[in-house]
Amino acid sequence: MTEPVGRSEMTLLDLLGMLRRRWQMLLGLPVVFAIITVAITFLMRPTYTASTTFVPEAGAGSSLPSGLAGLAGQFGLSLGADASRSPRFYADVLKSRELLERVLQTRFTDPRSAHGDSVRLLELLRVTGRNSLDSLYNGVRALTNQVGTRVDVQTGVVRLSVSSRFPGLAAAVANKLVVYLSDFNTHTRQSQARERRLFVQQRISEAEGELQSVEGTLRAFYERNRTWQQSPQLFFEEGRLRRQVEIRQEVYLTLRREFETARIEEVNDTPVITVIDAAGVPQRPSRPRRAVMGALGLLLGSILGVFAALWIEYLDRARP
Repeated sequence: MTEPVGRSEMTLLDLLGMLRRRWQMLLGLPVVFAIITVAITFLMRPTYTASTTFVPEAGAGSSLPSGLAGLAGQFGLSLGADASRSPRFYADVLKSRELLERVLQTRFTDPRSAHGDSVRLLELLRVTGRNSLDSLYNGVRALTNQVGTRVDVQTGVVRLSVSSRFPGLAAAVANKLVVYLSDFNTHTRQSQARERRLFVQQRISEAEGELQSVEGTLRAFYERNRTWQQSPQLFFEEGRLRRQVEIRQEVYLTLRREFETARIEEVNDTPVITVIDAAGVPQRPSRPRRAVMGALGLLLGSILGVFAALWIEYLDRARP
């Protein structure tokens, strides 16, 4: 049997030896790529991010035990509470079309103007379209990409961040969004309380009319039957009419109490958004991140350096 003269397989030591012979390439390419990527960041326009944090009004009292409610909150659940008062609800409202369109129509100080002129945010973003509605639609899409929200499910703190090429504009838009969120919140809650009051007020009028009707029926019964106690049939009829009056009275009094409660809630049911940190003017750009870009350049250069070294070794070995 013929013994093999040699082996064509490459061992790990062979691979390390080839890479060691090409150490200049393995070190040079990562450095070159890192320098190039960092140089590119100086050509990119810097982006500034302003952040503000706030705590929305806590939801209505939960019927769950506090321990179970807290455990559910850690998983982002809102058991036993009004979902429209949860922090996630406010985070979604911040990126809703209604609020973004209102901000886009708001005038801000033009950072490009030396005279401090005010311009609509839609114009500052340089968004165009076929018509005004299309421009507004494109503006909402552009602003959505610049607005970010994050909710801490344990503390209920909502963080809003706005990115822009102009640091002052980013802070102004972030603070204005919180103001508009508070306005929207207050208007929505007061509208709900007003609807409840109007509904109860209408039911009071109906209940008052029903009460007057059964009272009139009972009064007419007494006028027609002055000796009703002596007749079993009339005695039974008087009890039935009196029970109807008592029921209508109870309904009317209940509605009156509900009406007074609704009037108080219409004034007091004004949710509060407590701002923890208002958005300040960022002093350093958030993008591009030169350190991250440089690290990515080193990583990419290292990978390409290994492949280039192996390719050159392969070509050298393949030569006759």
